[in-house]
Amino acid sequence: MREVAARAGVSIATVSFVVNGSRSVSPATHRRVTDAMADLGYTNNVVARALASKRTRIVALLFPALEERLGGIALRMFMSAASRASELGYHLVLWPSGETDQDVRDLVSGRLVDGVLVMEVQLHDSRVEALLELGLPFVSMGRTSQNDRVPFVDMDFEEGVEQALDHLESLGHESVGLVLEDFSASPIVGYGPAARTEEAFRLSAARRGLRSALVTCGPSAAGGRRAAHDLVAALPDVTGVLIMKDDATGGLLSGLAATGRRVPDDVSVVSLASSTANGAATEPTLTTLDAPGVEMGRLAVESLVARLDAGAGAGAGAGGAGELTQVLLPCVLHVAGSSGPAPGMAARG
Repeated sequence: MREVAARAGVSIATVSFVVNGSRSVSPATHRRVTDAMADLGYTNNVVARALASKRTRIVALLFPALEERLGGIALRMFMSAASRASELGYHLVLWPSGETDQDVRDLVSGRLVDGVLVMEVQLHDSRVEALLELGLPFVSMGRTSQNDRVPFVDMDFEEGVEQALDHLESLGHESVGLVLEDFSASPIVGYGPAARTEEAFRLSAARRGLRSALVTCGPSAAGGRRAAHDLVAALPDVTGVLIMKDDATGGLLSGLAATGRRVPDDVSVVSLASSTANGAATEPTLTTLDAPGVEMGRLAVESLVARLDAGAGAGAGAGGAGELTQVLLPCVLHVAGSSGPAPGMAARG
């Protein structure tokens, strides 16, 4: 650092400000320091800085060790979080977690990270409970059943269900089904998004006086085809379907066709917590409630870094300090070819 300071014509403190981002300097001075660092081959030693500052500037994203779940929306959330962490001077690492809280305890005891983001949250999540107990700063990307002490950023699944049912009801649909992923044999049984969506659907359908049914869905297109047959058996006059499982939507459409039902002439389909891009992959294109995955990743990192900075400013032992962020982000309805008037509505009109 002395050599960099001498070459740039600045003080060692100014070099430290640039390296650590601890104080702003003018653009011209910042450029002189970084040019001198490049000329001298200076690289920042992350381990040495961690030893000196007692901060690693690494945050971990806890994700269940289930390979098939890291796709689509989850990937967008992860990439957005990683990008924002980098902008704020942190490194984000993906940390596959097991079915118990032991991975969390190992992570904390090894002092490997400054803070944690938690994904694929269950209503009763031992990882969140362990983090509260251990005092490591964290933000949950999802909600448990008890959130009075939990900082979280989550999708508003309840409002998403209301938007979808508003859309179908406005088209005259009175008999509506919901297709959800089957978590009964999964390590993440009690998965928050599915549980919240199911409860919101049951309550809203009853309040609206809709005929309704719920079926669970296995993986991939085969699961979607099976779900279509199960739904028709449970609700023979079904004219509207909500589904929250992107990899099964194509199978659901083909399964409905196999029962003699055309989309959207006989049955309308709306994909929940999805994306316009996923909806465009089917024929007809799907009406979707687009998930705010990119915004979730960004806000979760910003909230965690704010807590870390508040804790550092308050001194040792203040982990988890700062305002308790709790944010619900809406999904956005994108109407496409898979939803239309209920059968007979055009004639009535």
